[in-house]
Parts: sequence; C-alpha cells; structure tokens
Amino acid sequence: MQDATQILSYLSKISVLYVEDDKFTQDEVRYFLETKVKNFYCANNGQEGLDIFYKESIDVIITDIQMPILTGLDMAKKIKEENSNIPIIITTAYNDTKYLFESINLGVSNYITKPLNLKDMIETLVSIAKSILLEKEKEQIQNILTQYKDIVDERSIISKTDINGKIIYVNRPFLEISGYKKEELLGKPHSIIRHPDIKKDFFLSMWHLIKNEKKSWQGEVKNQAKDGSAYYLDMIIKPILDMDGNIVEFISLSNDITYLMQTKEYFKKQTEKKSLDLDSSLNIIEQYENAIDKSNIIIRLDLNRKITYVNDAFVNCLGYTKDEIIGCDYSILKQTNLKKDEYEKKIKAIFSKDGWKGKITNTSKNGDLLHFDVHTFPLKDTKGNIFEYLGIRHDITEIVNLHKEVEKTQREIIYTLGDVGEYRSQETGQHVKRVAEYSKLLAKKAGLSEIEIDEIFTASPMHDIGKVGIPDSILNKPGKLDDKEWEIMKTHAQIGYEILKNSQRPMLKAAAIVSYTHHEKWDGSGYPNALRGEDIHIYGRITAIADVFDALGSDRTYKKAWSLEDILNLFNEQKGKHFDPNLIDLFMNNLDEFLEIKDTLKD
Repeated sequence: MQDATQILSYLSKISVLYVEDDKFTQDEVRYFLETKVKNFYCANNGQEGLDIFYKESIDVIITDIQMPILTGLDMAKKIKEENSNIPIIITTAYNDTKYLFESINLGVSNYITKPLNLKDMIETLVSIAKSILLEKEKEQIQNILTQYKDIVDERSIISKTDINGKIIYVNRPFLEISGYKKEELLGKPHSIIRHPDIKKDFFLSMWHLIKNEKKSWQGEVKNQAKDGSAYYLDMIIKPILDMDGNIVEFISLSNDITYLMQTKEYFKKQTEKKSLDLDSSLNIIEQYENAIDKSNIIIRLDLNRKITYVNDAFVNCLGYTKDEIIGCDYSILKQTNLKKDEYEKKIKAIFSKDGWKGKITNTSKNGDLLHFDVHTFPLKDTKGNIFEYLGIRHDITEIVNLHKEVEKTQREIIYTLGDVGEYRSQETGQHVKRVAEYSKLLAKKAGLSEIEIDEIFTASPMHDIGKVGIPDSILNKPGKLDDKEWEIMKTHAQIGYEILKNSQRPMLKAAAIVSYTHHEKWDGSGYPNALRGEDIHIYGRITAIADVFDALGSDRTYKKAWSLEDILNLFNEQKGKHFDPNLIDLFMNNLDEFLEIKDTLKD
C-alpha cells in the first residue's frame, strides 16, 4: 500500500463530481474528499450532476443510483454518450443484481455498497487516478514525439515509399530541391529522380539490402531535378517494420551536399583541362574557393598538425577568435566524448594519407558540445607529397541533439510500459527504474558488451509486463496466494514472452528474453521452463538479482520491506541455488554502488 504522501499526490491531480441526495452522506464524503482532490463538485440529483459535468472538466464521477428528478444510472447513460471513457463509480444501498448488470453494461468502473467505507473509496479513486495520469502521460509523450517529427520534417529532405518502391510521401524540402510538385511524384517510382550518370545496378544493390535483408543503407546519391540539373544527397534509407518484422514502408532522410560534391567535381575537371588559360583557371578557382568558404566550416593544418587557417564560419561556431586558435595544435579542439585510445585512433585516421570522413564532437570555447559531419583532405603536390590538411565541416549539433531527445523519449515510453504492470499491482513507479539501473550496473561488472549493456538497460523495465494478464484479485491479494492462485501468477512470465516474442527489434527481443527467464533459478527449480545454470540467458540471470533485491527492499501489498542484512543473508544462502554464483559475487563486491542507486531513486 502506498504511503499517505503518494495517495495525496495522486488525488491532488484529479477533479471529482459526487452526486448524492442524502445530505448526511453527502456532507461526510465532502468533508473527507474536498481538501484532497484538485476540484470537488457536489450535486443533489442526476440532473444537477449532468449540468455540472457539461460545465466543468471532470475526471471521475461518484454517484448514487436512486435519486429524484434523474437517477444515477440515467445520468451515467447520458454522460457515457458524451464521453465513453470517463470513470464512473456507483454507490448504492440496494444489493440488486438488476442494478449491478445495468451498471456493467454501462461500462461503470466500480460498484460500492452503502454504508460507504471511505478507505475503500480512497483506494478505488487512487487506482483510477493512476490510470488517468498514466494516460495523460502517454498523450504528452505522443505530443512531444509529434513535435520532434515535425522538426525533423522541416529540417531534412524526407521521402517515403511503399514496399513496391512507389513514392507515398515527400516533404517540402524534397519538393524544393527536386523541382517537382507533389502530385507529380506520388505513386511514381523513385527512379523518376535518378540521374543518368548512376548505373541501374547501384539501385538494385541498394534495393536488395533494404528490402530483402531489411537493413539500412547509407551513402551519397546523385539525383536529377525536374529541370535536368544535378543535385547530391547524403542519404540514409531505413525499412520500417511492424511488430512481426514485416516491412511496412521505407523512409529516407537526406542532407543536401550539392555544394561539396560540385566543388570536388569541378576541381577534378580543372586538373584535366590542360589547355585552359592559367589566369582564367586561377580566377575561377578563386571564385569557387570563395563559394566553399561561405558555405562550409573550414580549417587548414600543416604537417605538424598546427592550425594555419580557419574561416569566419569556424570561429563563429566554436567561439574562438582567429588570433586565439591559429598557430595552436589541433588538440585545442577537445573531443571530451572519447577515451584516450579512441581519440588517438581517430587522430591517426584524420591525418592519414587517404583522408577521412566521419563525425566529430568538439567542445566550444564556452563549454558547449558541438557535433560536426567532417571531411578531411590531404592536399598533395605534383609528386604526391602531402603539404597540408584541409578540413570541411557541417554543423549537425541540432540533428544530434534531436536524436538524443528522441532516444530519451523512447526510453520514457519503455518505463511507462514497465509501469503498467507495477501500477496494476499497486507497486511503486520507481521499481522499474531501479531494476533498470541495477541491471545495467551488474551487466557492466559482468563484462558484457556496450550493446548488451544498453539492451538489458532498455529491456529490463518490461520484466513484469506479463502482469497485465493477471486478475486484480490475485495480483493485489494482501495475503499469501493459494496453490491455484500461485499457478496463475506464474503465467505472467509466459504472457510477457508471448506479447513480445514476435518482434524483430533487438530491444523488444531482449525484453521477451528478460520476461521469459527472470524467474528461472540456477539449480533448475524456477519457472516457466525449469532451466538450469548457464542455460538461463544472462539477461534473465542479471534481472533476477536486480528484481529480487528491489522487491525485498520495498513495501508491497503482501509484505513489509526487508532489512539490508536479511536480504544479503538470503543472497548468500541462495547463491548457486536461486542465483548465478558469479553474479552474486560481483553484486556483493560492488554493493556500495547498488546502494547508491537505491538512495538516488527512492520511492
């Protein structure tokens, strides 16, 4: 059971309409609820209640059945016609199945008999309030995701095609760069913009990768606009899959790199034109250099990696003056996101004889993190000796930050899904977050890869998602479950697996494994498949320790929290029985770090 602070927190966010013709009962409920909920409205009969409902923003309705002018059930019918989802709680002294069945047919949320038990009423309201707040949170997250999509749609060149390669969507930047109207593109194959210079085999290879192998493709593409001019895109194409792994559509997201590619092509052609007058060549090259300088972020370095030149766009972006940075070593452009060995490897690639293309994160003078798409070119003399390095950058900080925000929002959605099972079982919302952090820490100590650590961190909050299929009477029973109830409760591991197993997405596949195996035991006495030892997936073995540690240390409807000493005694006793002995040793040896997480994420 939640403490009083939590209960008041839930109630303070909802508006309640109470309809009751008995003055004594009305005053009793008003006195008990009025100061606890956000707004409390009271009506003497169904018609008054209906009038208030039309006028005010109501979250929950509590109503008697038998009242003058308009009964509670008749009022409920009219309200459900306006809003079929609003929770309605019926209170009555009549223990009549006729009223009960009529209430059920109306979709009434609960049925409380008189005389009222105010404790039961509070518990019912808290449960409904949780559901309302969870739904509002989902709507808020969806609203944020829609705004993120709109930003990406505004800033990037985007198109969608169906599984047959026919265009089904293009955004405004796509129309602007291609010169076509939307009606000229929709329903047409993407080859409508293919440049004649690009061989058909190039697109066949791309199509095989994204359609047959269901993988993303990334690269540079030369297209032809409606007026015949060429334009270049740095493009990624990704197949969008449904929960069963079937392709729904393809989406491409591109950036315009026409300036860069045209410049490269120009200089290539210039070196081949031996007959071109030198003065004319220099004049044209100077104009192209000026165009490049104004449309890109430029840096030049000598063979000792000293900065010899930066353009205005560079200093405006990084915050340094030219006097502060010219003559300095390249290392002044700090890359704090890299470890020492990673930094050295990247520097070696940047200053290689073949040049380098990739992404760099630098810290500006004022400490801001800036992200760049970078091309470095080693400039060579006629004998092939490098005399200078040229770096051309594009600022992609906004896109990178947006991507991080989308990932953060996705993780919040995962926590919300994990909370569904916890809300139904009246457990705390912090439980899934603590289990995720414990699992992530234990996975690191166990030496898992970065990808595996991220997968278990993301998937472990859904370990009890299968509880959505367990009846409330069992899930929230305050006492010990009998044998039949326990067998039903154990099915939540299988239910969670069935919900998630058909997904082709790595994160949801990992969540299916966690749900299926986190109740298996090292000695083979667990469920649902009595797996033993390392036959149990490492994700399940890690989540088992994280889940039990948090569950024992927290109050639940059926028990009080254990002391830390008792929990550790149990872990030592169950080492090699319930739990993986190696993982228990890692847990014990790093106990302070787990306790720090517990203190940080208190209920």
